[in-house]
Amino acid sequence: MADHQEGCSGVGVTLAFLSGAIIGATAAMLYAPNTGEETRRVIKGYARRTEEEVLEKAKEIRGDLARTMEEAKRFVKEAEATIAAAVAAGKEAFKKEKTDRA
Repeated sequence: MADHQEGCSGVGVTLAFLSGAIIGATAAMLYAPNTGEETRRVIKGYARRTEEEVLEKAKEIRGDLARTMEEAKRFVKEAEATIAAAVAAGKEAFKKEKTDRA
């Protein structure tokens, strides 16, 4: 049996949480004994707060993505240097072996 790691990404968990919060808040407001005007005001306030939270999360994700991209670029440069050194060492070893056999 294959060993699979299944998990949720941070973005998936955040979206699920926000979706549940929106649905729960909407249901609570619809069943609340408030006037229509008051309910609309509460919904608008909640929507505004949710929008601010989503925008803040988007900023965090962009920052995380930028840091990850910089780390990836640094890793690629290091890998390129390692590969170039290995190729140079291989060429040098080949030349030495060729010279030794001649």
